[in-house]
Amino acid sequence: MSKSSKYNGDDIWKNNVEKINSELFTLTYGSVVAQLCRDFNNNYHEVNNQLDKMGYNIGLRLIEEFLAKTGVRRCQTFRETSEIISKIGFKIFLNIVPTIENWSSDNKTCSLILPEPNPLTEFVELPITTDSKISKELWYSQILCGVLRGALQMVQLDVDVNFVKDVLRGDDRTEIRLKLNKVLKDEIPAGED
Repeated sequence: MSKSSKYNGDDIWKNNVEKINSELFTLTYGSVVAQLCRDFNNNYHEVNNQLDKMGYNIGLRLIEEFLAKTGVRRCQTFRETSEIISKIGFKIFLNIVPTIENWSSDNKTCSLILPEPNPLTEFVELPITTDSKISKELWYSQILCGVLRGALQMVQLDVDVNFVKDVLRGDDRTEIRLKLNKVLKDEIPAGED
């Protein structure tokens, strides 16, 4: 791979990779969020937890597909891993390329800035007129945090992943914060024996 195309998801997207219909996923995802809100009587903290768990389980399995399609070698640093997630992972599965900003001095914490429109929220408006708690408590795209956490755990990275801003809630941008807690050494992931 040339230096300029080292982290470029466009090549994989163009080369006969099965493309996910992001509009269909978006519409389906909206139904899932709405059903969880009903099931948990608009307890948005619990809805966030459920979306995170769903995403985590998706991430545990999605990493295998990612590695099979890309043939990406093992990353040497968290910074390199973050670049691959941004430029290849998001491109393959959601056809977007987030930017990475706000690195901490120890290179263990960064922000992933999703471009607008976020495919998960493209057709969504939160009903803040009928429920003021929703814009303060619900992280609509929380499933992405779970996906990232699950996928990174499968490549031996224990990471905290949290939303800090969301355009859907009235913020200026959609920002996910990633914090590397530790590199796991030859540990079996949770739920695997």
